Order: sequence, then C-alpha cells, then structure tokens
Amino acid sequence: MRYKRNGGWTLVELIVAIVVIGVGLAGIVSAFSAAVRGSADPLVRKQLISLAEGMIDEVAQKPWTAGPGNIAGCNRSNADDLLDYHGYNQGVCTPDGIGVADLNGYAVAVQVVDVPNWQGIAARQITVTASRGNELFALTTWRTLP
Repeated sequence: MRYKRNGGWTLVELIVAIVVIGVGLAGIVSAFSAAVRGSADPLVRKQLISLAEGMIDEVAQKPWTAGPGNIAGCNRSNADDLLDYHGYNQGVCTPDGIGVADLNGYAVAVQVVDVPNWQGIAARQITVTASRGNELFALTTWRTLP
C-alpha cells in the first residue's frame, strides 16, 4: 500500500517561512524609518521659504543710493539702502529689533554684492539665506540702478 502525503507544510518549512518573512519586514521597516528620519519637515521648509521671501522683499524695496543709516544687531529700522543689509546675519526679529520667540532656532543672512557690468547695466545681487539647523533655503534677486 502506498502512503499518500496530505498537502500542507511541515514544522520546519513553517519556521523557515516565518524567519524569511520576519527578516524581510525588518529590512523594509528600517529602510522606511531612515527615509522618514531624513526627509525635510514640510512645516520647517515652508517657514524657511516665508522668512526668505519676507526679507528679500524688505531688502529689494530699499533705495540704491547709500544713506547714513545702518543696522545695529537685529534692529533694521535705520536701514535706508541696499548696502546696509550686506552681512546681516541674525535670528528672526521684526524690523524694530524685537525677537520672534516662536521662531527661535531660525536665522536669516543677507549678502548684497555689486555685479560689474551685468548686461551693460549696474546691478546688485541680493541673496537671502534662511536657516534652521542643517536646513537652508536661499533666494536670490537682482536690483539694477534706477
């Protein structure tokens, strides 16, 4: 009489399958965890964009010609021309120099550089960099001599 094997798995096959599936899931979870940890926080990114846009708008509206004003620390209320902002690098504060407590850890830096003979026109390149920790967002615009 022939022995007919019933369909099914042996205990060894079942244990091997569980181990293989477990190792696979562990790999997937660790890869997913690393991807989530390394992704930029969308709220931080949006805040950096907003800070850079606000500062570049403030700087770009200032007159070209140098005046007697300057920036003292975080207080930008006396800035009266583009070049007053060159080298500005502070935490986030209002133009009057009042720090914004909700934005501790954020900073804004401004560089204003003369661009010699840009298409035959006197121009200045304005670069604003907003940062928080290792995340940076930079905006650049140009102003020409009116």
